[in-house]
Amino acid sequence: MRSATNIVASVLASIVSYYLLRTVCRFLLRVSSSLPNGPSNADWLFGNQKEIWSGSTGLGEPNPLDNWHEIYGRTFTAGGFFGTQRIYSKDIKAIQHIMRNDQLYLKPPVMRNILKSILGEGTSIIVAEREEHKIQRKVMNPAFGPNEIRELTSTFFEKSIEMRDIWNSRITAEGFGKIDSVYWLSKVTVDIIGLTGFNYHFNALNDPDQTNELNRAFTTMFRSSGGWTSPWMPLLAALPQTVQQFIRAFVSVLGYDTAIKSSAECIQRQCRELMMESKAFLAATGEKDNGWSTKNLLSLILKSNMSSNTPMSDVDAIAQIPTFLIAGHDTTSLATNWALLELALHQDIQSKLGEEILSVRTAMPNVDELNALPYLDAFVRETMRLHSPITTLNRVATQDDIIPLTYAFTDRNGIVHNELPVRKGQLIHLTLHQVHTDKSLWGPHADEFRPDRWLNVPNGVQAIPGVWSNLLTFWGGTHGCMGWRFSVTEMKVFLFVLLRSFHFELGVPKDELTVLKMASIWQRPSLKSAPMKTELPLIIRPFKV
Repeated sequence: MRSATNIVASVLASIVSYYLLRTVCRFLLRVSSSLPNGPSNADWLFGNQKEIWSGSTGLGEPNPLDNWHEIYGRTFTAGGFFGTQRIYSKDIKAIQHIMRNDQLYLKPPVMRNILKSILGEGTSIIVAEREEHKIQRKVMNPAFGPNEIRELTSTFFEKSIEMRDIWNSRITAEGFGKIDSVYWLSKVTVDIIGLTGFNYHFNALNDPDQTNELNRAFTTMFRSSGGWTSPWMPLLAALPQTVQQFIRAFVSVLGYDTAIKSSAECIQRQCRELMMESKAFLAATGEKDNGWSTKNLLSLILKSNMSSNTPMSDVDAIAQIPTFLIAGHDTTSLATNWALLELALHQDIQSKLGEEILSVRTAMPNVDELNALPYLDAFVRETMRLHSPITTLNRVATQDDIIPLTYAFTDRNGIVHNELPVRKGQLIHLTLHQVHTDKSLWGPHADEFRPDRWLNVPNGVQAIPGVWSNLLTFWGGTHGCMGWRFSVTEMKVFLFVLLRSFHFELGVPKDELTVLKMASIWQRPSLKSAPMKTELPLIIRPFKV
């Protein structure tokens, strides 16, 4: 027992000594550098990360990043772990520079460590950088072309109608029903990405007992906040790998394995089995090289894995499956929940959108017909602007650089700078949500939900880079989200089907709702009475013409 205690004490002493030395070095560098001004560190261990990573705010209330941008301007610094300083910016020129120079500004090690803990040791496209990212993107990009999305739309409709029928069954003799849209939208989106991407039947919509192990793991991963609201998760990921492994082993011995860890292990195991089964089937049928007849994600991944020209290793191929299962269902589910919340809050908008949708003669329009509905398009864009599923993007500089700025900043010594000098290793957080609510770009009502703004877009937003709609929702450049057409079309189908059948109202008073921050990236609707549980109670009534 004493020897185990001595080992633990020695490891902890080494960790403390290592980070104290790093802190001193970084403090000396900070004194001699020209970092922007910002809030004082809350403490040495977490800096300001507790405020940024987790917590909740009332619906429509500013969060810490909003407040700090208001006080310190478009670019400021806030405390990181172990006395470090992180740069936060919503400056458009800075964002353009970092987007263009994606060979220089990479995902930080902390982010990569967290992603790998969920996706496995393989290098998925969300983790890959530089040439490896280009190769993987070339392999999988064909799955998300315009024609491919047209073919997938029928599946979007089939699953949306299935969910609509389940909701219909919840309507009582009193003429209304109560649903938790977070619960149901998470199920329908995981069903859709399973079918369209991997020909895998989660059957989540019709599996209330969660007999499907993979479905159960996804539910646990995303329905309970778990570690996503705890700043201990990124703190652990910031430690050296050997230290991380020791701490995880020690925690496991004590029986404190988290639900997220167990769910991640299940997802990785099930995805390995899916990969091996599909690979064996295709090898037996002899379909290979140019003989592949489909372009769904799994087929393209396996084609690369089994090809001699652009081989993708087994571990890298397997890592793509949970990547797209997670990214393909959670972001659209989250955005659609915000859309339904805004409809419940703005009955006039709901009526206007419903009228446009009901004017379509067919119950299952194609993509072109959906995109020809101007108010539906404006509504989706406004939802993605104000409630972007990804609210911040993190990068680390791999060498010293000078970042151009639209607006000057004042450093801690009171000196004004028109450019932002950064050192190798500097962490930079691009605050995408704050770009989308910047009044200098969007006008005085930037923080209000107004779909009509997209019928006459302000000139200033043309400078915002991105793969879709002058928004950073799906990022841009060579790392822009490949699946943006998939997500936007899927969301439009949901709204089209649901608004032809239901009228939506809030199931609780507005002041009972809160915005839950998770991992400093996602923002989810929740209840003040249960702040750690994502939930959106809605009342549905049959739509009457």
